[in-house]
Amino acid sequence: MSDVKTPAKLSDHRILIVNDDGIEAHGIKQLEEIAREFTDDVWVVAPDEEKSGFSHSISMTVPIRVRKVDDRHFAIKGTPTDCALLAIYEFMGGRPPTVLLSGINRGANLAEDITYSGTAAAAMEGALLGIRSIALSQVFEIGGQVHWSTARRFAPAILARLLACDWEEGSFVNVNFPDAPPELVRGTRVTRQGRRLPGSFRPVRRVDERDFPYYWIKLTYKTAELDEGTDLRAIQENEVSVTPMHLDFTSKAFRHALDRAFTEA
Repeated sequence: MSDVKTPAKLSDHRILIVNDDGIEAHGIKQLEEIAREFTDDVWVVAPDEEKSGFSHSISMTVPIRVRKVDDRHFAIKGTPTDCALLAIYEFMGGRPPTVLLSGINRGANLAEDITYSGTAAAAMEGALLGIRSIALSQVFEIGGQVHWSTARRFAPAILARLLACDWEEGSFVNVNFPDAPPELVRGTRVTRQGRRLPGSFRPVRRVDERDFPYYWIKLTYKTAELDEGTDLRAIQENEVSVTPMHLDFTSKAFRHALDRAFTEA
C-alpha cells in the first residue's frame, strides 16, 4: 500500500472543507466545528447555493464568481469540484491541504449515489491531487428528522482513525451515518459499495399554467435483499458505514473476459 503523505501530528494538518449543500448548510458548519478539534488551520470553500447531483462536473463554459466571506471562507458560484480546485490552487497561499473533508451532506451517499454525488466528487478531486480525502453524509428519510447529533457524536473518532492509518494512493473514503439517534447506533463497519435496483431516479411530468410541460426528477430508492458487508446493509442495521473507494474504475474480471474475446477473434 502506498501511503499518502500526512503530518505526524493531527494538529499539524491543514484541512479544506467543501460540500454540495452550500456554504450556509448546517452540515458544513458542523463539520468545521469538528475539524477545529484537530487543528486551527481550517479552510471552508463551498458553493453559494445547493449543488446536489452535480457529480464531478467542472465549470468550463461559464466564469466562476467568488464571494470572499473572510480570509478562510469563500462562497463559489460553481460546483463542488470547482470549489476544491479554487481552494487548492488559488486561495490557500501555495500550501495545499493535507486533508479534504466533504460534507456533512444532508442525505445518503450510498451505493450508486456516488456516481451522482457532488459530496463524493469533491473527495474524488482531492484524491486525484494526492490529498487524503473523506466524504461524510448523514442519512435521513425524506420528510423525516435529520439526526445531526449522530454525525456530531461519531465523526470525530472516525476522522481521527482515518487520519492516523495508512492510506492507499488514488483512494478516498466515503462515510455515512445512519438514520438514527446516537444512542441507537450499533457501531462502525468497514463496508463495500452496495447496489440498489435500477430506477431510483425517474422524470415526473408536470404542466405549467401556459400548458407547457416541464419535469422534476423524482428520487425513489428501490432495494432488494441487502447483501452482507455493503454500505446499504450497514445503514439498515444502524451502523456507521466506512467505505474505501478507488478512482480506478477498471473491471478486472471483465477485462480478462475481453482479453480472451479479442484474442480469440
